[in-house]
Amino acid sequence: MKDTDSIQLYKNMRETLVYLTHLDYVDTERIMTEKLHNQVNGTEWSWKNLNTLCWAIGSISGAMHEEDERRFLVTVIKDLLGLCEQKRGKDNKAIIASNIMYVVGQYPRFLRAHWKFLKTVVNKLFEFMHETHAGVQDMACDTFIKIAQKCRRHFVQVQVGEVMPFIEDILNSINTIICDLQPQQVHTFYEAVGCMIGAQTDQSVRDHLIDKYMLLPNEVWDAIIRQATKSVEVLQHEDAVKQLGNILKTNVRACIALGHPYVIQLGRIYLDMLNVYKVMSENIIGFIAKHGEAAMKQSKIRGMRTVKKETLKLISGWVSRSTDPQMVLENFIPPLLDAVLLDYQRCTVPSAREPEVLSTMATIGHITPEIPKIFDHVFECTLDMINKDFEEFPEHRTNFFLLLQAAVTHCFPALLNIAPAQFKLVLDSIIWAFKHTMRNVAILVYKFCTIVTDTSHTAGLTMQATILAYMFSLVESGKITVPLNPADQTAGAQNIIYIQEFVAHLLKTAFGHLSGSPQIKITVQGFFNLDQDIPAFKEHLRDFLVQIREFAGEDDSDLFLEEREAALLQAQEEKRRIDKSVPGILNPHEIGEDMQD
Repeated sequence: MKDTDSIQLYKNMRETLVYLTHLDYVDTERIMTEKLHNQVNGTEWSWKNLNTLCWAIGSISGAMHEEDERRFLVTVIKDLLGLCEQKRGKDNKAIIASNIMYVVGQYPRFLRAHWKFLKTVVNKLFEFMHETHAGVQDMACDTFIKIAQKCRRHFVQVQVGEVMPFIEDILNSINTIICDLQPQQVHTFYEAVGCMIGAQTDQSVRDHLIDKYMLLPNEVWDAIIRQATKSVEVLQHEDAVKQLGNILKTNVRACIALGHPYVIQLGRIYLDMLNVYKVMSENIIGFIAKHGEAAMKQSKIRGMRTVKKETLKLISGWVSRSTDPQMVLENFIPPLLDAVLLDYQRCTVPSAREPEVLSTMATIGHITPEIPKIFDHVFECTLDMINKDFEEFPEHRTNFFLLLQAAVTHCFPALLNIAPAQFKLVLDSIIWAFKHTMRNVAILVYKFCTIVTDTSHTAGLTMQATILAYMFSLVESGKITVPLNPADQTAGAQNIIYIQEFVAHLLKTAFGHLSGSPQIKITVQGFFNLDQDIPAFKEHLRDFLVQIREFAGEDDSDLFLEEREAALLQAQEEKRRIDKSVPGILNPHEIGEDMQD
């Protein structure tokens, strides 16, 4: 859990500093400069004081005019560098270095305006990536990605006095730069470099950069694939499995940074990656058959599942960023379905099924011809996992309804062509979703009629009212041409009478205290009279719910939750508008690319 009180406190302090800077930037600069001098001369030296001061200096980024900010920042950096030279001991130097990098990372406008300084900072970060003192490498990688995201175009341009873009230097030295980093730090580094490459708009140049960028992980990947071609047992070795997992995580971060252009790398490893997925599945099934479900806890099996999960994360991540759906459908979907669907269905231990299979299928979008095949393999077996209660297999549960929502949204014609038994399963699933109290499930589908009286579902009152009004309008307009009353063979007006009586009986049964009250008749009549006016229908529905709550002595404030949320959202948007008008109020890392230069 984030410490929201502390975050709000820091936000308030930061805004106060920005407003004080606008009131008198000379005085603010004087105070901060004096405090910094007291760090250098030792009168106020401490890690806490230095951290606090550098945080404050970083907080007012953008609040001064650019020339004043440049002069102030040059003074700050000179003093901090002098302090680093003066102090002895690795702990002291690490703290000072971290603060220097924090400060420069907070001033991307300055960095973009001073290329030589920017290049010096990045090279210094590369030096820190070899420093094994606690926290220094993390600091270096975190600062590097902040700078890469805000100054990315400068790394792919040829700067004045240089013969090639700095990105080429980075790629030529990548092995040397990352050799001492931990895997998760390497992943951050790769995402940062990917941000830079993504700023290159010339496709041929960008493809060349991506080839060099992925050279190192591809060499390790190719070596493992060559060994596996000779003996598939290599893919049972824990070291090989761990390496594959890390390479795929690196690819995931590269994909996040590059977006659609990552396709050149994905195409290179795609079929091998799916073959590895199949082998990992076979290995897991074999281990479970031999050692039982307890095998799932072994580190080797967890590693194999990581490979499968990262494969699916990579594919869904790229598909969601792709700009060519036809290419996705023709070239990437068929081998994906062959690799993952049968494996998912035949897994004898439900908990060994990867929930990411479902979310990946949901991500794909417009695949109407493939829906019957997908449903055949994943629908019934997943439904059987989640229809016993409302809690077990939460990831499968959420992703299952995401898949169902995607199918209804993008591939509805396919649902009309599936077998009747399968269509009934789809309908049963929607009805099952109505009963969920999990917000991320219930928000996908809303139950109609008496479910709106359940306090755990009131957050979707507008949507519930919309669905309910539409259902009444279908009956009233005569669009339902079959008789709804099993005992009557006529439709039309008889359907309206039947539904009125059915709903009235339903409400009387649910709320016995209203059984003799005219309120039921008025409520049901209103459902029909107001079915073309959603706001009025919602108010009518809410009035009924308020009366029920008042009788039971229950709180009805949650029935007005949507209005309160809308008011808060409006207030938040108004605050954001005001913040944008005050230079420095928005953190430089909250500002979008379009507002940077």
